[in-house]
Amino acid sequence: MSKRIFSGIQPTGIIHLGNYLGAIKNWVDLQYKYDCIYCIVNYHAITIPQEANILAANVMDLAATLLAAGLDPERCTLFVQSDVPEHTELSWILTCLTPVGQLERMTQYKDKSQGQNADSIGAGLLCYPILMAADILIYKAEGVPVGQDQTQHLELTRDIARRFNNTYGETFPEVEGIFTKAAKVMALNEPTKKMSKSIPGSYIALTEEPDSIRKKIKRAVTASDADSEQMPPGVANLFTLLESFAPQEVVDRFVQEYAAQTIRYAELKEAVAEHLIAGLTPIRERYQALKEQPEQIKAILSRGAEQARKIAQANLQEIKEKVGLKYY
Repeated sequence: MSKRIFSGIQPTGIIHLGNYLGAIKNWVDLQYKYDCIYCIVNYHAITIPQEANILAANVMDLAATLLAAGLDPERCTLFVQSDVPEHTELSWILTCLTPVGQLERMTQYKDKSQGQNADSIGAGLLCYPILMAADILIYKAEGVPVGQDQTQHLELTRDIARRFNNTYGETFPEVEGIFTKAAKVMALNEPTKKMSKSIPGSYIALTEEPDSIRKKIKRAVTASDADSEQMPPGVANLFTLLESFAPQEVVDRFVQEYAAQTIRYAELKEAVAEHLIAGLTPIRERYQALKEQPEQIKAILSRGAEQARKIAQANLQEIKEKVGLKYY
């Protein structure tokens, strides 16, 4: 049996190139190598206030995007977190094993709670790393594809699993991070910051129209400190995009021109835009077709939830017996 891996993604709106190259593209590749369980983690999304109708629409939109990007329900399990209640049931069990101090030291909690009054911070912001651990452990996943910025959450998952195993007996495997090679995409107009939908004009959506892509790439920052010998961050970002979508000979041409100081940035931007459009057009077209078939998306998610629950229910039964929650 192949190694089981788990990963989740929040339905928080626009999926951009940074999300695709940093995570989703790797998900597509991994489904051909492992037993992959992928989850739209809508419980995580409500750690900050959400409008109900927008959250529900975002779930469907994200599912369409993931399928359009290449996730194959015949090769992976794709479902919505709230359709598998075993996640939250295990989360409570693990919450009772996790020290508050360990949660308060989590970098994301410290960053997001900084400057806020304690009375205004939801407990979900403090406890959501435990739900992340439960997402992984309920399937006894052995691997999680992560970026370097997520290693703290992965280590917490390992700590929780060890604590459970030491308290109740060997149950969970030692989960490992799968550090796949992923492009780090920066904001087009602020290339010292990561591409983000919170920075207007900084991102290209995975389903963006060609004319909009051309305009955004044309406006991308290339200027730098004239005294610096390093490649300007905006130019490096354009090369990252080119390397991700263009044939190697095209990349080599512009690398050589940059080294020879004969590069014309207008031509580089034009090449980046056209290869982006060529790579993203099939995704956009599949996405548009799927959006017209919501019942097909719901059927895929329902089937995925059924597959996931079979695993989660069996594992939770074992966990509850070990904890003493099965009395009959």
